[in-house]
Amino acid sequence: MSQTPDFDEIINRFGTHSVKWDGMEPLFGVAAADGISMWVADMDFRPPQAVQDALKGMLDHGLYGYFGDDAAYHAAIRWWMSERHAWAVEKDWIFTTHGLVNGTAICVDAFTAPGDGVVLMTPVYHAFARVIKAAGRKVVECPLALEDGRYAMDFAAWDAQMTGAEKMLILCSPHNPGGRVWSVEELRGVADFCARHDLVLVSDEIHHDLVMPGHRHTVMANAAPDATSRLVTLSATTKTFNIAGAHIGNVIIADPALRARFAARMAALGISPNSFGLIMATAAYSPEGAAWLDALIPYIEGNRKLFDAGVNAIPGLRSMPLEATYLAWVDFAGTGMATEEFTRRVEKGARIAANHGPTFGLGGESYMRFNLATPRKVVAEAVARLQTAFSDLQ
Repeated sequence: MSQTPDFDEIINRFGTHSVKWDGMEPLFGVAAADGISMWVADMDFRPPQAVQDALKGMLDHGLYGYFGDDAAYHAAIRWWMSERHAWAVEKDWIFTTHGLVNGTAICVDAFTAPGDGVVLMTPVYHAFARVIKAAGRKVVECPLALEDGRYAMDFAAWDAQMTGAEKMLILCSPHNPGGRVWSVEELRGVADFCARHDLVLVSDEIHHDLVMPGHRHTVMANAAPDATSRLVTLSATTKTFNIAGAHIGNVIIADPALRARFAARMAALGISPNSFGLIMATAAYSPEGAAWLDALIPYIEGNRKLFDAGVNAIPGLRSMPLEATYLAWVDFAGTGMATEEFTRRVEKGARIAANHGPTFGLGGESYMRFNLATPRKVVAEAVARLQTAFSDLQ
């Protein structure tokens, strides 16, 4: 039975193998005793009751053998994409990977060769560069432009950067860390850019359900249907419903030739999903999951308003307008401080663990990223601490 979610509930996550909370002190030097963890992108909220009930059913049954018959799982994905994104997906297009970092890595492996260039629009999600480098490929950073405090595409500059050695572009849509929901025109521009330079277009749309009121995400497949022959779309339940530990994601490929290349790498690597992730994802992509998400979005929006008002009141700090995700991208450039100084104030003064901007690539040097998917009381406390840590500017 569906229940009204209580996003205000404070849930103690210490000692639960939570990288977000148990990793805060060793990674950031922020003491567990009174620190606030606002870095890694998972939420401090329980997932929909339908997910909990599905897991309880597994536990009550008590047998954990090999998973069979994924018809309900594929039907749930297709239903969700149709209902929430007006996107008609065929069953045969869907591959299931161990999360989308794994999915991205397999794309790099399947569609590029060692030494090839992979284009990233930076600053962008740091795991992309990590897997590209680990695979022996070259990260090609195309910096996003800043227009009126928001990120924008700069195709003319990027065209000039291309050498012909680039074979793939990874798009983050909606954008992490900047929170942009790319317009249809911008998405078409990306598709045209990939066509001009003969790039496989990998569109990571993991945040596509976490869009703030007044904005609308368009899947790349709908924005640029003529890009099908080069398009790979990544999606997942994990970010939307806070089940990242399930390590399950989908790589969706309509083009038969691209699909065959990806399938060959999946087979060679012996990859198959775990039953817990399949059960959780099937339960999440449901009317009950949709109702939970519809309650979550306005709560995140409320947290965003509280955070932005408090942070933007500090001279020299500016939180980028958040259109999607639950990740605030705060620019400290106006303080005139070195990266080490404003980072020290956040971690030692405010006792907050937040992501360091430079890890997101070119353009991230003066920023930090803050996770707002936490009870409002925690956001309010974080804002108060930041105001105190930078009180000499006020």
